[in-house]
Amino acid sequence: MMYQQGPLYLEDLSPGMHFAAPEWEVTAEDIVRFGREFDPQAQHMDPEGARDSFFGELVASGWHTAAMVMGMAMRSEMQMTGGQAGISVDRLHFKRAVKPGDTLRLDIEILEARRSRSLPGRGIVQYRWFCHNQHDKAVMDIVATALVRARDDTTEPPDKTD
Repeated sequence: MMYQQGPLYLEDLSPGMHFAAPEWEVTAEDIVRFGREFDPQAQHMDPEGARDSFFGELVASGWHTAAMVMGMAMRSEMQMTGGQAGISVDRLHFKRAVKPGDTLRLDIEILEARRSRSLPGRGIVQYRWFCHNQHDKAVMDIVATALVRARDDTTEPPDKTD
């Protein structure tokens, strides 16, 4: 559910809010391309070789899944004014392997939204990205924290965090 049109500020966010993101179609070609470049293991690069792997078939690297989730989140309804700067990933759970043909869905939930104590005009937002497949089975669960602009932003871009 979208709460307002246009870019958001810290003051527009509160715990319990949810934002949707566009679905992501997973292809074998994308899995192989990412696997060859970033996680060169048989289960991520070669459908034949994947048969002898832990999974027994071609699956996306967990890091590829995280990258797809990031892509969905940055295209979601939660568009922050001036973007956001990641501070930390507080929890990252790989729940289930992602396979060619899967359609990923993402729910973003705001867990905390507060002003920065050390950076005027900035806020700290903790959110949960919960990703599941077309069968509503969880594939990834991430809790992360980001720096965002407050509406009264009059400061230069930060070079440190809270």
